Amino acid sequence: MPPKHHALETHFSRPKSLGYLSYRLARLFSRALDSRLAAHGVPIGQFRVLLILWEVEQSTQAELAHYLDIEQPTAAATISRMQRDGLITTSPDPADGRRLLIRMTERGRALRGPLTAEAQYINDLAIEGMTAAEAEQALDLLARLGDALAREVGF
Repeated sequence: MPPKHHALETHFSRPKSLGYLSYRLARLFSRALDSRLAAHGVPIGQFRVLLILWEVEQSTQAELAHYLDIEQPTAAATISRMQRDGLITTSPDPADGRRLLIRMTERGRALRGPLTAEAQYINDLAIEGMTAAEAEQALDLLARLGDALAREVGF
């Protein structure tokens, strides 16, 4: 079923494209945050893994790849670098020796405060000049956009 048309223009326009504007916003967030995380020696790809592990404590490579919507080889390379950097450990899964369980190290746990403070700083920059109600509305609308597309692609 085709989507219902709303108040947006019916012809494609890059400056009015939700996809283009979302992509641009994501790239700007990524660049701004990556530059702040660099001071802590953690690239943004590793930060995304840390965000998951701070919530779930342990995961498998396949689960991380799914959560982050990345390919298995990309997840494997990121996990290898994070292990090298002392952020995570891996151990065989007692239930299935073919899988590795990935856990946070003390160093990884200790970075939670400083790294999330950097992310909050960037979030605060992005909403500078908005009222609290506008910022809440922006969050709600972004979540709804994501939910609509997640249903479309089965994610």
